[in-house]
Amino acid sequence: MTFYSDSYRPPYTNAIFYPALSFIDAISQSTIAIVTTTTPHGYISGIIVRLVVPLACGMQQIDQYYGPIKVTGPTTFTVDVDSTTYDVFTIPANPNPAWANIKAMVIPIGELTKMLIAAERNVTR
Repeated sequence: MTFYSDSYRPPYTNAIFYPALSFIDAISQSTIAIVTTTTPHGYISGIIVRLVVPLACGMQQIDQYYGPIKVTGPTTFTVDVDSTTYDVFTIPANPNPAWANIKAMVIPIGELTKMLIAAERNVTR
């Protein structure tokens, strides 16, 4: 099955676009949840992200959340979620072998602005 017509070929094959997904190191239990990533995320305020939190990490109440973020630092941003009553987010010290490669992550999925600000900052390699 092909997704492109015979007359169209994508300009790059296997291109990697940034900002890309980031792994989550922590999520606070606060009136506005603070998400900390393991490395600098490169996001800008206003982009829409989706949080993926596996069962082993707890805080299932925020799993599959999507919405805009407000960047507060190179490895932190906030989401407009009151997580004070949510389960604690943890990274398992000894994860179940079946879950060894499953990590909590944040995936950028769009923008709220009428102009594609983040898209202009994306680069390929």
